[in-house]
Amino acid sequence: MFIEQPPQFFRALYPCALWRMDPNEKAVYLTFDDGPIPEVTPWVLELLDKHDIKATFFMVGDNVRKHPEEYNMVVERGHRIGNHTFNHIRGFEFLTKNYMANADKANEVMQTDLFRPPHGHMRWMQYLALKRRYKIVMWDLVTRDYSKKLRGPQVLANVMRYARNGSIITFHDSLKSWNNIQYALPRSIEFLKEEGYEFKLL
Repeated sequence: MFIEQPPQFFRALYPCALWRMDPNEKAVYLTFDDGPIPEVTPWVLELLDKHDIKATFFMVGDNVRKHPEEYNMVVERGHRIGNHTFNHIRGFEFLTKNYMANADKANEVMQTDLFRPPHGHMRWMQYLALKRRYKIVMWDLVTRDYSKKLRGPQVLANVMRYARNGSIITFHDSLKSWNNIQYALPRSIEFLKEEGYEFKLL
């Protein structure tokens, strides 16, 4: 559960970050990390179009550079873009100035005010620097669709167990997640709709 739905003490590490939206509103917020890539992102977009859902895509700058067509598809369909650094780097492994330089490099190709740290962690000084420039968006539910230890039904089970009012839900439009997301994403959307959730955009 620590991974799927972070406890309060972990959320308190980054108090100005956005972890969950209004808990009194029966709505959820889909987000996708690590794209865009031609093998997965267009499929995700088609599925979202089918259900008339808008989402937020936290993109890796180097993927935007390599796959501008897929990036433009996301933008043109009315979804939001978020910065996920240029090289998907771990904050704890970099000095703040180098981490910020990588984030700034990513923002040159996507121009956004949203940021999500890869792997969900930042050094404290990185956090302080980032929150002056971006709205930092974390999550209330991470599906773990990227995990080699899970299969599609288990990813779906995470959504069914942990989704709640205001949940910011994280999937990944990446090759690592491809097998699981094909199974879990359409079924998660159907489940959430059946439960009466509205899909909103951050």
